[in-house]
Amino acid sequence: MSSTPHDPFYSSPFGPFYRRHTPYMVQPEYRIYEMNKRLQSRTEDSDNLWWDAFASEFFEDDATLTLSFCLEDGPKRYTIGRTLIPRYFSTVFEGGVTDLYYILKHSKESYHNSSITVDCDQCAMVTQHGKPMFTKVCTEGRLILEFTFDDLMRIKTWHFTIRQYRELVPRSILAMHAQDPQVLDQLSKNITRMGLTNFTLNYLRLCVILEPMQELMSRHKTYNLSPRDCLKTCLFQKWQRMVAPPAEPTRQPTTKRRKRKNSTSSTSNSSAGNTANSAGSKKKTPAANLSLSSQVPGLGAIPNCSLNPGRDGDLCHSTAVTPSGQFKEKH
Repeated sequence: MSSTPHDPFYSSPFGPFYRRHTPYMVQPEYRIYEMNKRLQSRTEDSDNLWWDAFASEFFEDDATLTLSFCLEDGPKRYTIGRTLIPRYFSTVFEGGVTDLYYILKHSKESYHNSSITVDCDQCAMVTQHGKPMFTKVCTEGRLILEFTFDDLMRIKTWHFTIRQYRELVPRSILAMHAQDPQVLDQLSKNITRMGLTNFTLNYLRLCVILEPMQELMSRHKTYNLSPRDCLKTCLFQKWQRMVAPPAEPTRQPTTKRRKRKNSTSSTSNSSAGNTANSAGSKKKTPAANLSLSSQVPGLGAIPNCSLNPGRDGDLCHSTAVTPSGQFKEKH
């Protein structure tokens, strides 16, 4: 009897790396457990392709990873995109770490339409260091994860806020070097800063420069342009967006108001020059009275408007000052 894909002992002829796991809905914390297992399966021969596959399995294509902590020179906050996440995890192991896993305690889950948020105030990132000395580092803080609410359930946002860390050295190592003051002095020094190695910190500082350059790298890869031409193109497009005129809907109200003012002012001018057109002056609005003094030199208007109708149903009447200095009441 030949094995079929439904057989539990079926293996793909293309090898395990070409098999795609069947999508299934699991708890978000279990995805962290799977990520820990994947990190434990890492070997010294794991190259960039392995790390890209790791990031593709657990992170969305537009995912972001944020680390917040406080160093001696002040608080720090680094945010990297999806293309830089694989390199971040690899730098952790390049700094002398042999094992990395995350522990979530008393996490809270909230479900939304298209995402699941996990908020863990008691998260611990545990790293086992083999060099420069055998040390276990426990980095504690708050971890907020946002998963996509689908079959793959990959991470969309990762935000780890580090509060404190502890470096643990086995007693057996201290007993072995109890008579060597130089070794004891070396063991008393920290090998990390807020639980992060110098390799990881240097990479995060470098990401501050690399993250804005992702647009240049993408353009170079897509259009095969030189770095100088990519920079010129990006700067020119940003300049075009800066000097572009505002959208047309934002200018329409201004245009309408100008037309209305011109029409009312022309009506006011004709009524002021000819007293026979008193019927047309009764339909003026307060805005027309206010603009009359600014448009006709030597003529001022003192508006006296109320919501109560006046004579003949008018809502507004004013007193005009003629060039000869005489007052004339207008309705």
